[in-house]
Amino acid sequence: MTEKQKKLYKAIDEILWKDWDPIGVNDIEDIRDEYQDYTRHIFRLTIDGADKVKIAEHLFKIETVNMGMDGNKIHCEKIAEKILSQID
Repeated sequence: MTEKQKKLYKAIDEILWKDWDPIGVNDIEDIRDEYQDYTRHIFRLTIDGADKVKIAEHLFKIETVNMGMDGNKIHCEKIAEKILSQID
């Protein structure tokens, strides 16, 4: 992984933890790794050129299928935009 990719990976991890946080646990530092399993796939989508819609759809699928929640499509789109804004 290049330095640029490492920086992007870390940024995605931070965004998922601080901004996405669908289960509302980012104030509990002891479980900081809660969303890290998703970082890898979101990173891969991003470097493979996925657009906002594709990234948002994946985040929404995680919320609804993996986590069994109602999900929030609008919030997922905002998170996808923020992720894509990290690309240099």
